[in-house]
Order: sequence, then C-alpha cells, then structure tokens
Amino acid sequence: MAVYPLLFQPNMHTVVWGGHRLQSYKGLCQTDDPIGESWEVSAVESSPCIVANGSKSGQSLIDVVEEWGSALLGEAVFKQYGGKLPLLVKFIDAQSDLSIQVHPNDELAAKRHGKFGKTEMWYIIDAEPGAALYAGFKSNIDKEEYKRRVADGTICDVLARHEVRPGDVFYIPAGRVHAICGGVLLAEVQQSSDVTYRIFDYNRPGLDGRPRQLHTEQAIDAIDFNVLPDYRTHYGNTLETAAQVIDTPFFDVRVMDISETFHRNLVKYDSFIISMCIKGACQFSFNGYDGEEKEIVLHEGHSCLIPASIADYNIKPLVKGTRILETHIDKKDRSLIKKVLRFVKIIKK
Repeated sequence: MAVYPLLFQPNMHTVVWGGHRLQSYKGLCQTDDPIGESWEVSAVESSPCIVANGSKSGQSLIDVVEEWGSALLGEAVFKQYGGKLPLLVKFIDAQSDLSIQVHPNDELAAKRHGKFGKTEMWYIIDAEPGAALYAGFKSNIDKEEYKRRVADGTICDVLARHEVRPGDVFYIPAGRVHAICGGVLLAEVQQSSDVTYRIFDYNRPGLDGRPRQLHTEQAIDAIDFNVLPDYRTHYGNTLETAAQVIDTPFFDVRVMDISETFHRNLVKYDSFIISMCIKGACQFSFNGYDGEEKEIVLHEGHSCLIPASIADYNIKPLVKGTRILETHIDKKDRSLIKKVLRFVKIIKK
C-alpha cells in the first residue's frame, strides 16, 4: 500500500471569540470572519479534514483512515482505538475570552454521548503582554457554591488565572475547568472528541445574536474540584533535540528547535505521527515504497500526518529557528480505553 505523509486543506472555524491571526499565520487570504480555530488534523465526523496532496487529494481523512488502516495508524493504535484516529490537533486564536468550560472523561462521555472524552494540552505560540488563561481552581468550592457562582457571574473569582508567554504548556485533563483568554495564539493536542460543556459565557450573544447554549448542570458531574499547587507543565531544553513536553495516557508530545537536519525514527511506537510547524519551515524526507526518496515541505502554521509504516525520516529546517511540535500515541496500558470502546459500541447499537 503506497501510503505517504498527508497534508490538508484549510479547515477554519468561525466563532464569536475568534480573530484574524490564523489567516496570516497560515499564509491564507484575510477575511472579515472571526476565525478562532484551524482544525489541522481531524477525523471528527462533524468537521473532518480534506487531504490536499498526492493520490488521496480531495478525500476526507475519515475515508483515508478507513482505507489505509493499520498502515496509517499503526497496528497497536488500530487495535486500541477500533481503527479510528484518536487525536485531533488545532491552532487556536483567541481575540477575546473563550467561555468557561469543562470536558467529560471517557466514561462519562461514552455513557452520555457514545463518544470519547476530551483531554487536551496547550502549547502557547504567542501571547500579548498580560495575556492569560484559566486552568483549574485556586479555591476549594463544592457543587452548591459552583452553581451559585455561575448564576451570579463570579465563577472566575475562584479559578486559577495564569499569565502566559510563548513556550508555556498546560495540560488540561478531562474534568479541569478552563478557558483561553484574549490575546493568546496556541497549538492544541486533544483526544478526537467534540464534546464540550460550556459553563459560563459572560452573558454575551453568539454570532446569531442569541445567547449561546450553556451546560451548567451537565458539567457538575464532569468537574474535578480538587485544587493543585501548580497547573503548568514544566519541561527541559528543546534545542537540537526532541524534548518531551508531556507524556499522558492519551498522547506523547515533544517539541524541537532545529537548525540542522534532524533524524526521527519513531517506528518502535507503532503509531502515526502528527507534526505541526510552529515556527519557520522545514522539509521532511522519507524513503518511499518504490525505494525513491519522497519529500514534503511544511510551512509555518501547517501540519502533516505521517503514517506509522513510514515513521523513519529526516527533518531539514529551511528557515533558521524552525520549531516543530510533534505528537504520537505511546505504548501503555489501554485497559480503560478498551473498556470505553466496548461501551461506545454498545451505546451506538
């Protein structure tokens, strides 16, 4: 099977809190629409990506995943996730504050929606001076205080607010209340899910002029009310190495700042790779099935999906100071994930 690295057509989402940075960041024509999200690699049914290169150009990623199967996903990932792509990656531009929200875990999402839960992480690409985000609680509250504070608009008073700078990382496990605030551009890696419980939205109207739907009551059972001493993710040097940013039961994320050709051999993980060009531009070189070297170029603000069966390649920076964010699935105990998959299948029947 002649698999190859996949590039994708723009998959932009207009939202009330969006801005105009993503078009310029990705080298696209500007529009008047408030674009908040670019779904870079998505096999979510509500908004799948469309392939932009090679023999699969014009096809939905959902269809390509089904056709290429384990050659794309990896044998282990194919079995663990029932032949589905388990991750979704995005670029997010928050011109104004996103709603205060929370995501259900796998078990709750499967029970209520027949879907996976939504654990995610954020890598800050750029931030205006003083820009911040909310992640977790700074004060202990219970469910009754939660409901009261949502009703009177003071829920933000008990949330931990974090000023951010480029390179900052935050892990947002399912259950952690959070919101990206205005002035932040970031990359997001998350489980392949579109389940979000919107808790509070500042009483603002949506793009249609009407209040956006809230899920205040649904969120109660999803929220982790525990208070942590530190919500930031700390990691080491990224120069000329694939520095591990975070390793979770759902994804392994690394960041690379490279100035010379860099070799990556991730075959041992038996997983697809998603690479996001955060800064600069680079060229990926692979050995094709016909024995000839294949190349793709990845520009700033763009991403590619590398099949597990060809996860041995070189990355050559084309611009000084090129930065790549890379994610894949690590080999770990997936007993909970397998349990959720079985439950999802039962629900869908």
